[in-house]
Amino acid sequence: MDALVAVTDTIDTYMYTYFLVFLLIFTGLYFSIRTKFIQFRGFKDMIRHLTEHKHVPGKKSVSSFQALMVSTASRVGTGNIAGVATAIAVGGPGAVFWMWVMATISSASAFIESTLAQIWKIRGENGEFRGGPAYYIQQALHSRALGVVFAISLLLCFGLGFNGLQTYNMSSSLQAYIPNYTQTAAPMALGILLAVVFAFIIFGGTRLISYMTSVIVPTMAGGYILLTIILSIMNIGELPGIFATIVTEAFDFSSVVGGFAGSMVVQGIKRGLFSNESGLGSAPIVASAASTRNPARQALVSMTGTFWDTVVICALTGIVLVSTMLAHSEVVDQIASGSITAGAQLTSAAFASIPYVGTPILVVGMILFSYSTILGWSYYGNRCAAYLFGKHAVRPYQVLYVLAAFVGSLGVANVVWNASDVANALMAVPNIIVVLLLSGLIARETRHYVYSGNLDEASTDEIPQHADK
Repeated sequence: MDALVAVTDTIDTYMYTYFLVFLLIFTGLYFSIRTKFIQFRGFKDMIRHLTEHKHVPGKKSVSSFQALMVSTASRVGTGNIAGVATAIAVGGPGAVFWMWVMATISSASAFIESTLAQIWKIRGENGEFRGGPAYYIQQALHSRALGVVFAISLLLCFGLGFNGLQTYNMSSSLQAYIPNYTQTAAPMALGILLAVVFAFIIFGGTRLISYMTSVIVPTMAGGYILLTIILSIMNIGELPGIFATIVTEAFDFSSVVGGFAGSMVVQGIKRGLFSNESGLGSAPIVASAASTRNPARQALVSMTGTFWDTVVICALTGIVLVSTMLAHSEVVDQIASGSITAGAQLTSAAFASIPYVGTPILVVGMILFSYSTILGWSYYGNRCAAYLFGKHAVRPYQVLYVLAAFVGSLGVANVVWNASDVANALMAVPNIIVVLLLSGLIARETRHYVYSGNLDEASTDEIPQHADK
């Protein structure tokens, strides 16, 4: 088993530190240029269309806002807390700056993906819309094989891997409160409780998932933002130095010499890219479900998910952690000495500075973030299971999904996490291939709807011809 872990860990490291990171950076920059930096020029419209009502009424269809909340639920997870802290603990405060940069660049990828998902979505028997990379790969490139690669990779990654990681994080957050936690029946009891709660929502279908996330995500994010603001006020004397430290260390490239993989540049880039999922192909699946006037409107709304996830929530987490490090020099000493090596430890140190309530609120936040993420990921898997095997495969997949979440709360081997990371990369490759090939179409759609003032125009059902031109 140790040898298998070592092999998968090596593959994971090279794929995530080199290959996939550079691929996502390249595509984000390319799409930014091709869309004339839509993330800046379309920002006003991006906010304006957040509350758009369903263009095609129906019980099975969802609004743009509901679709956004499902995708945001999948993005906003424990990575926004512990993941950011890990990037800072390993790479230093400068990692926060590179998270902002990557979120800005990758927003263009989110726009591209969501546009394609809307163009090549299909309507099911019950009136719901289905789409995403598997669908637009098959229809645009006439390659079901690549679509199958994407769909299987997503099922392995989110369905049987990462959702278990989220419940494991939920379970781990309780260890500080229950003595000998892993030796008691608490993990089993928690796993059963989580399985029941997840099953109730997930088995309820798309409508219930979208409704629950539209309630949970704004409440959860709002509460977390409020808490980080309180922490920032407590360390208000450090605020002038926070941004100076972040920016100054962001360009201290001497850290790269000491170890490329652990440098603040790479840590910030990785956290910024993988936090918002742009380019990986997952978010477009739910973007396709939205009933909207034209592809560009939903694509603009989808970009806000990247903004809220990384530019706002991850940034606030980073500011709180850096302010804690500046206000409490012993925290920096602990990082330097190796006493604090994991993101969870740094986060706990920061939130514990709020007497009595800081740590309990952090635990509740971790649980809610994990819960919403699992709901969002379940939708992705439902759509890919239906694409591969038909709608009758959805229920068996949901059972396996709930079972994987239960097992995750008990703890699983590192090889599962490494394999899930590899599957995550295998999702991105076919998705990026097709969006690059179809970038000309997106540039044309963007010019017509966004830059020519036609965002209120209803699109036709006709699939564009010569999409690769």
